Amino acid sequence: MDVPEQTYINGLIGVYELNRTELFSEIFIWAYERSCSRYSATRQVLGDPDPFRLRYREIIRETVAAIVHNCMNKKLATAFIRERAKDLIPMPDQERFIEIVETIAMSLHEGNIARYRLSPREYEKWHKTWR
Repeated sequence: MDVPEQTYINGLIGVYELNRTELFSEIFIWAYERSCSRYSATRQVLGDPDPFRLRYREIIRETVAAIVHNCMNKKLATAFIRERAKDLIPMPDQERFIEIVETIAMSLHEGNIARYRLSPREYEKWHKTWR
Protein backbone atom coordinates (compact mmCIF):
# COMPACT_ATOMS: atom_id res chain seq x y z
CA MET A 1 0.00 0.00 0.00
CA ASP A 2 2.77 2.45 0.81
CA VAL A 3 4.79 1.75 -2.31
CA PRO A 4 5.03 4.89 -4.44
CA GLU A 5 2.83 4.41 -7.49
CA GLN A 6 5.49 5.22 -10.06
CA THR A 7 7.99 2.85 -8.43
CA TYR A 8 5.41 0.06 -8.50
CA ILE A 9 4.60 0.76 -12.16
CA ASN A 10 8.29 0.74 -13.04
CA GLY A 11 8.69 -2.60 -11.31
CA LEU A 12 5.76 -4.07 -13.24
CA ILE A 13 7.08 -2.72 -16.53
CA GLY A 14 10.44 -4.30 -15.77
CA VAL A 15 8.77 -7.68 -15.27
CA TYR A 16 6.35 -7.57 -18.20
CA GLU A 17 8.34 -5.64 -20.79
CA LEU A 18 11.92 -6.64 -20.03
CA ASN A 19 11.41 -9.95 -18.23
CA ARG A 20 13.55 -8.59 -15.33
CA THR A 21 12.44 -9.04 -11.73
CA GLU A 22 15.19 -7.24 -9.80
CA LEU A 23 13.36 -3.94 -9.22
CA PHE A 24 10.07 -5.59 -8.41
CA SER A 25 11.86 -7.95 -6.02
CA GLU A 26 13.41 -4.99 -4.20
CA ILE A 27 10.03 -3.26 -4.01
CA PHE A 28 8.45 -6.39 -2.55
CA ILE A 29 11.20 -6.79 0.08
CA TRP A 30 10.97 -3.10 1.04
CA ALA A 31 7.17 -3.30 1.41
CA TYR A 32 7.37 -6.56 3.36
CA GLU A 33 9.93 -5.16 5.82
CA ARG A 34 7.82 -2.04 6.27
CA SER A 35 4.72 -4.14 6.98
CA CYS A 36 6.64 -6.22 9.52
CA SER A 37 7.80 -3.16 11.43
CA ARG A 38 4.29 -1.71 11.43
CA TYR A 39 2.87 -5.00 12.69
CA SER A 40 5.48 -5.14 15.43
CA ALA A 41 4.65 -1.61 16.56
CA THR A 42 0.93 -2.38 16.56
CA ARG A 43 1.46 -5.55 18.60
CA GLN A 44 3.42 -3.61 21.20
CA VAL A 45 0.63 -1.08 21.56
CA LEU A 46 -2.18 -3.65 21.70
CA GLY A 47 -0.40 -6.25 23.81
CA ASP A 48 -1.13 -9.95 23.80
CA PRO A 49 -4.66 -11.23 23.26
CA ASP A 50 -6.58 -12.35 26.36
CA PRO A 51 -6.73 -16.19 26.26
CA PHE A 52 -9.93 -16.16 28.32
CA ARG A 53 -11.74 -13.89 25.85
CA LEU A 54 -10.42 -15.94 22.94
CA ARG A 55 -11.65 -19.18 24.49
CA TYR A 56 -15.16 -17.83 25.05
CA ARG A 57 -15.36 -15.26 22.26
CA GLU A 58 -18.29 -16.86 20.44
CA ILE A 59 -20.36 -17.36 23.60
CA ILE A 60 -19.57 -13.77 24.63
CA ARG A 61 -20.62 -12.49 21.20
CA GLU A 62 -23.83 -14.55 21.22
CA THR A 63 -24.71 -13.43 24.74
CA VAL A 64 -24.22 -9.74 24.00
CA ALA A 65 -26.18 -10.07 20.74
CA ALA A 66 -29.04 -11.84 22.53
CA ILE A 67 -29.24 -9.06 25.12
CA VAL A 68 -29.62 -6.50 22.35
CA HIS A 69 -31.90 -8.58 20.10
CA ASN A 70 -34.27 -9.21 23.01
CA CYS A 71 -34.16 -5.57 24.17
CA MET A 72 -33.21 -6.59 27.70
CA ASN A 73 -32.91 -3.97 30.40
CA LYS A 74 -30.07 -4.13 32.94
CA LYS A 75 -31.92 -6.37 35.38
CA LEU A 76 -33.01 -8.90 32.74
CA ALA A 77 -29.56 -8.85 31.15
CA THR A 78 -27.84 -9.59 34.46
CA ALA A 79 -30.08 -12.59 35.07
CA PHE A 80 -29.62 -13.78 31.47
CA ILE A 81 -25.83 -13.50 31.66
CA ARG A 82 -25.73 -15.46 34.92
CA GLU A 83 -27.95 -18.18 33.43
CA ARG A 84 -25.75 -18.45 30.31
CA ALA A 85 -22.65 -18.66 32.48
CA LYS A 86 -24.20 -21.42 34.58
CA ASP A 87 -25.26 -23.39 31.48
CA LEU A 88 -22.25 -22.90 29.20
CA ILE A 89 -19.14 -21.95 31.19
CA PRO A 90 -17.14 -24.18 33.56
CA MET A 91 -17.52 -23.18 37.21
CA PRO A 92 -14.04 -21.66 37.71
CA ASP A 93 -14.58 -19.28 34.76
CA GLN A 94 -18.17 -18.23 35.41
CA GLU A 95 -17.55 -15.10 37.49
CA ARG A 96 -15.02 -13.71 35.02
CA PHE A 97 -17.38 -14.46 32.12
CA ILE A 98 -20.20 -12.62 33.89
CA GLU A 99 -17.96 -9.63 34.61
CA ILE A 100 -16.74 -9.42 31.01
CA VAL A 101 -20.19 -9.65 29.42
CA GLU A 102 -21.70 -7.14 31.85
CA THR A 103 -18.87 -4.73 31.12
CA ILE A 104 -19.34 -5.14 27.38
CA ALA A 105 -23.09 -4.58 27.63
CA MET A 106 -22.57 -1.41 29.67
CA SER A 107 -20.01 -0.06 27.21
CA LEU A 108 -21.76 -0.83 23.93
CA HIS A 109 -21.91 2.11 21.54
CA GLU A 110 -22.28 2.78 17.82
CA GLY A 111 -18.54 2.34 17.31
CA ASN A 112 -18.25 -1.22 18.64
CA ILE A 113 -21.58 -2.92 17.84
CA ALA A 114 -20.32 -4.42 14.58
CA ARG A 115 -18.06 -6.87 16.42
CA TYR A 116 -21.23 -8.36 17.94
CA ARG A 117 -22.94 -8.43 14.53
CA LEU A 118 -25.50 -5.85 15.55
CA SER A 119 -27.05 -3.25 13.31
CA PRO A 120 -27.41 0.40 14.28
CA ARG A 121 -31.20 -0.01 14.23
CA GLU A 122 -31.04 -2.96 16.68
CA TYR A 123 -28.68 -1.04 18.92
CA GLU A 124 -30.86 2.09 18.99
CA LYS A 125 -33.99 0.09 19.80
CA TRP A 126 -32.23 -1.77 22.61
CA HIS A 127 -30.44 1.27 24.00
CA LYS A 128 -33.77 2.93 24.78
CA THR A 129 -34.71 0.03 27.07
CA TRP A 130 -31.26 -0.28 28.63
CA ARG A 131 -31.34 3.05 30.45
